[in-house]
Amino acid sequence: MRGSRTTARHRRHQRVRKSVYGAGGRPRLAVFRSNRYIYAQVVDDTSGRTLAAASSQEKEIRGRKLNIETASQVGVLIGSRAKEAGVTTVVFDRGGFAYHGRLKALADAARESGLEF
Repeated sequence: MRGSRTTARHRRHQRVRKSVYGAGGRPRLAVFRSNRYIYAQVVDDTSGRTLAAASSQEKEIRGRKLNIETASQVGVLIGSRAKEAGVTTVVFDRGGFAYHGRLKALADAARESGLEF
């Protein structure tokens, strides 16, 4: 039986996660994109803690259509919150999604707001 798109994405994500690991000095910026929302969080994998998080369900962004502009606003939010938490460099985890469109917009906005990856 063939797998679904979600199953294929999970397989790609597991393949990526073999090499992408967020240590204490350089945590992981994990991104998840659904059809309606986009989520980003900075995770320290050694302690298993989320250091900063942002999504398109935030009060400032809620109610807007998920497009490149909304994704870049989430990128600015995650960048500023990560800096508040004392994080300057991260490892980018695209979550099995293609680095294109909304995901790329979020990453570029996070870079512009001060995160290095």
